Amino acid sequence: MTFRIAMWSGPRNLSTAMMRSFGSRSDTFVSDEPFYGCFLKQTGADHPMREAVIESMDCDWHGVMRTLSGDAPDGAPIWYQKHMWHMMTGPVGYDDFAGFHHAFLIREPERMIASYLKKREAARFEDFGLEQQAEFFERESDRLGRAPPVVDAADVLADPEGVLSRLCETLGIPWDEAMLRWAPGRRETDGVWASHWYGAVERSTGFGKPEEGAADLDDGDRDLADRIRPYYERLAAHRLTA
Repeated sequence: MTFRIAMWSGPRNLSTAMMRSFGSRSDTFVSDEPFYGCFLKQTGADHPMREAVIESMDCDWHGVMRTLSGDAPDGAPIWYQKHMWHMMTGPVGYDDFAGFHHAFLIREPERMIASYLKKREAARFEDFGLEQQAEFFERESDRLGRAPPVVDAADVLADPEGVLSRLCETLGIPWDEAMLRWAPGRRETDGVWASHWYGAVERSTGFGKPEEGAADLDDGDRDLADRIRPYYERLAAHRLTA
């Protein structure tokens, strides 16, 4: 039986490096934002490489969900799925993920927004999906009777082995030191959008150094960070530490 991990994140949350980390395990297959095509086709959102993304993916919500609920494509015992909450605008919701093991990846709002603005001209509240993520987190907490694992990007950068080994322990899978390093370059499992978004990860061979200094935002984007912060803090209160 496949052990399916749904890692929920907003954009620019160290999510691709985390996918690289899990993809370095010999027992794990990874999927990169499988609902991205569905989201673009349904909403008409003007994202970089929009048409190429739609053409490269299954854009039927229920069809994608059926695939994700099955066995990993290469027969791997663990299937790590990288999901973005702002993309979940269609008919697939919490109840469709029965049998999945959920984890949540978060990042300080100011740093998340500053990173996003390096790739887009403007940022909106809806671009990050934190409200949906917090609601999903609370439903999963109620189901489990405890908080599901939450990982903060800053904690991962400060102590990758300590935090990731705790994540594996909490998920119930063995720790694998291969998660700490990987070869540079693109992967067959990367989405077609990698050429726009994944430059830094493609040059990397592991997690980077902790970020220093304050994020550089204008007043409008700081207001956006203030709006996002309560949702971030609801999850950050439960984050795993080494």
